[in-house]
Amino acid sequence: MTIRILIADDHSVVRQGLRMFFSLDPELEIVGEATNGLEAVNQVRKLKPDVVLMDIIMPQMDGIAATEIIRHETPEVEVVALTSVLEDAAVVGAIKAGAIGYLLKDTQSDELCKAIKAAAAGQVQLSPQAAARLMREVRTPENPQALTERETDVLSLLANGKANKEIALQLHISETTVKTHVSNILTKLGVPSRTQAALYAVQVGLTSLPPVEKRS
Repeated sequence: MTIRILIADDHSVVRQGLRMFFSLDPELEIVGEATNGLEAVNQVRKLKPDVVLMDIIMPQMDGIAATEIIRHETPEVEVVALTSVLEDAAVVGAIKAGAIGYLLKDTQSDELCKAIKAAAAGQVQLSPQAAARLMREVRTPENPQALTERETDVLSLLANGKANKEIALQLHISETTVKTHVSNILTKLGVPSRTQAALYAVQVGLTSLPPVEKRS
């Protein structure tokens, strides 16, 4: 099954380059492009992609505002921030808005393809630099609702970088059930993304592993 991608970036050369990279991978399909955040929101409403590759600094509406709207309206659509900016405000803003990942534009093309597939599978994707900033800046939710034992198991595995399929296999449940548990976890914690849920798990000591995929 192909992963449907929407590219949101105001630079045509970046969009063309990404389209060229992704065309080499039969598992990835570009279904649309957007040149600003407002256009990205409208395209998501119309096209319902699996993953949005979102630039942060764009005209009319920036990537953070667009991510927040997309995650609120279509929580099944994952957003990966792809930017040249590594400022604390940008990283924290994107993740608080609901992005599942935060990657820099100097990321290698094969790594970017892996990140897109991981995001579509529900796997948290952060550059190590972004993760370090997030651990410092993102606060744990105030007064979260208690999680069930099974939800705690799911959150622990999610925070350790497991994809939906891996969580399902390990807990002997279906992927649909995993997604339901994740949705309930986000609601109870009052956070918009798996990434913030994973950070919460690390901060409260549920796991000692940071939500970062180690790069060789």
